Amino acid sequence: MTAELAAFPRVTGFLPVRYAICLKGIVWREGLRFLHQRERFVAALVRPLVWLFIFAAGFRQVLGVSIIPPYETYILYEVYITPGLMLLIQLFNGMQSSLSMVYDREMGNMRTLLVSPMPRWFLLSSKLVAGMAVSLPQVYTFLAIAWFWEIEAPPFGYIAVLPALVLSGLMLGALGMLMSSVSKQLENFAGAMNFVIFPMFFASSALYPLWRVREASPLLYYVCELNPFTHAVELVRFALYCQINWISLAVVAGCTALFMVGAILAYNPSRGFLARRGEPGGGT
Repeated sequence: MTAELAAFPRVTGFLPVRYAICLKGIVWREGLRFLHQRERFVAALVRPLVWLFIFAAGFRQVLGVSIIPPYETYILYEVYITPGLMLLIQLFNGMQSSLSMVYDREMGNMRTLLVSPMPRWFLLSSKLVAGMAVSLPQVYTFLAIAWFWEIEAPPFGYIAVLPALVLSGLMLGALGMLMSSVSKQLENFAGAMNFVIFPMFFASSALYPLWRVREASPLLYYVCELNPFTHAVELVRFALYCQINWISLAVVAGCTALFMVGAILAYNPSRGFLARRGEPGGGT
């Protein structure tokens, strides 16, 4: 990437093609890292498939799902939880990508990235886009396996859900990036992941309709309503059936911007958390 940039004549500022080269380099690096970590791909699919094939079969008779939007008829439990399991893949992927950022910071690779002449916000945004792009093949592989399990959406729904997956992937990746900025060591971040992933997943509409949660616990219902993961799940759920949940779209877009701005500020060498601790990547 450096050699390609050096080939261009010096100008004031950066040409769009230079931003494109930088973005391509970061996405390519993330893709190669993913290809070299095949166990990461398998692990990303094992978790949702266990829920789909084992837990859903056991809960099918206990947790019936009534007719609720966007569904127009009664559905099986495994059909209901499929959007939540898709988001579970993206949630773990976003945390894994951010875990790699903590590792890169400890190894010094993050400093090499952040001293690039490109704007810091663009470098972090490119890293976020790269992590989101890696999650998409994983989600569609899961959907293909679910299709063989006779869990099908409308044919056009597999295309219509792509923008929702992109936005939800960016939101969850930005959340992980924000967490990585305040994690001092790799071990600390790995432990903190469990305090984010599981509460977000279980306190949402991923596994059960919110009207059932409200019947059992009004307090938990409001917690689920405030959970951005709930709105990401509903955004994907409606998109799979070629519909738009405008409230969820607004919440997910707003949280994406909020988390990303927080991460950019946290990685700012003059005011971020890294600068306060004097860590690599914080004093560039």
